[in-house]
Amino acid sequence: MTRIVLSTGNIISGGPCIIRKPGIFRSNLELTNSLRSNFVAAREDYPAATTNGTNGHSHEDYVNGNGNGNGHTNGNGVNGHHNVSELPWTEKEGDAIYIPRIEWSGAGLQEERSQYEITVKLFFLPEAPVDQRAAYIAEALRLVKKELGGVADVDLLIASFPGISFEGDCEWEADKLNAKMGSDADEVATWTALEKLHAQGAIQRLGLAEFGSQKLARFIEQVQTLPAVDQINLKNCCNVPPPLAQLAKEKGIELLTHGDCTDILPSGTLRELLGPGLQGAGVLSEDGSDKNGLKGELIPQWVVKYTAFVKDRGVIENKGYFAGAELVA
Repeated sequence: MTRIVLSTGNIISGGPCIIRKPGIFRSNLELTNSLRSNFVAAREDYPAATTNGTNGHSHEDYVNGNGNGNGHTNGNGVNGHHNVSELPWTEKEGDAIYIPRIEWSGAGLQEERSQYEITVKLFFLPEAPVDQRAAYIAEALRLVKKELGGVADVDLLIASFPGISFEGDCEWEADKLNAKMGSDADEVATWTALEKLHAQGAIQRLGLAEFGSQKLARFIEQVQTLPAVDQINLKNCCNVPPPLAQLAKEKGIELLTHGDCTDILPSGTLRELLGPGLQGAGVLSEDGSDKNGLKGELIPQWVVKYTAFVKDRGVIENKGYFAGAELVA
């Protein structure tokens, strides 16, 4: 098993501008565009240096199996196959491959931690095993905290579960359809792992996404820590359903709207991002038949979106994404 960790870096201050098209911009477009931009920037920053030395070989030499640092192909030794660890703009650490590599020396916040509101939204993806979610939470928080300079906590973590949406012809229909979505048992089990981190002070407030009135009512009866926030997507509905608004008021839950996709990183999109195509990173074999690239089944597991908001100035200083996946040979 190989873990894949993708990162966008700070999309507020780094890399090319992201084109936002009015009316259709959503977080999945921001994620994929930002990842592609970060891949390009990393290849420019590390054009001809590997842990073993390239002796003048370019990134393209390695992608095409034309060099291993001494003028001979080795593909991690044989048949001209390249090992992703030989690509200078990626990095292998233990069982994880970072695409692109991350220069942690440049991480951190410009002001004191108390000046920021740090929000994290963690998307659990549909193909990933539920029993591994505690590990996904730990890994996502570790990466975000490290990116923000080793902060000890985040102010709000919102959990987004697969298979749940809030869409319909009207708010009443959306609320009714939502009641039958997802898995109550899986969501409560995941929440238990988040509650432990909340109790430890690593997460100050917990939130949910896409919970209508009936799902939320069932949920709060089974957990110890009530959600502080419930995010809903009103793309197809103009109003919050009155039963949800009433329940949120009674329980002191803040209702927020969002424009995120529940399935923010489908497997096909991930393969396209890492594959050999025109818009791909060139680290993944398309079908396993060519000589170059990592081979195996790619399973997206989680995506985390983070923002560091400067409260006094009312601006976002740091915003970005990490994504985790598993490559099964």
